Amino acid sequence: MNFVEPIRSTHKISQIKNLLKGQGRYRDLLLFVVGINTALRVSDLLDLRIGDFLDERGGVRDRFWLKEQKRGKRHEVAINQSIREALALYRQAYPAVEADLDHFLFFSTRSNDYTQSISRQQVWLFVSTICREVGLRGNYGTHSLRKTWGYHARMNGVDLALIMHKLNHSDLAYTKRYLGITDEELEEVVKRLNL
Repeated sequence: MNFVEPIRSTHKISQIKNLLKGQGRYRDLLLFVVGINTALRVSDLLDLRIGDFLDERGGVRDRFWLKEQKRGKRHEVAINQSIREALALYRQAYPAVEADLDHFLFFSTRSNDYTQSISRQQVWLFVSTICREVGLRGNYGTHSLRKTWGYHARMNGVDLALIMHKLNHSDLAYTKRYLGITDEELEEVVKRLNL
């Protein structure tokens, strides 16, 4: 597996969202927004159902729980405002997905087969292509979504132990490596401290 980068620039994140909205790619927009806001692995993203986000009356839930495929641990997913906004556009574009709460959230828009999720390869192609389209250089893929959450949590002062817990890592050293602390970031810390 190749090392992939997080999307470090909030400006680039906004560019990606705006590009997807402008192209009417609301499934991809929701995939991107859910990916960078939940820290879920791609296998768990692809298993999400519309019923995870909506209750029986069609109301948007505040949160839901899932069992992670990789580690079998329970994971709480909070539905924040960014997800709600992307979900509203998605629901307008694909109202038929709500006919059965067991329909996959990230279905094939070519066949409109809600009973089958898109593949990991499709997600990789989507992420790597959209990052290139907005001028990001480096290696981006499915794990970039999860890493973007971790990177921005760390940059916003979230304790590494909490990030480790959210990512369901068992070792703090692994979380540090996973987040890819760069020499430039360390140099910036030294400049800011200036004791």
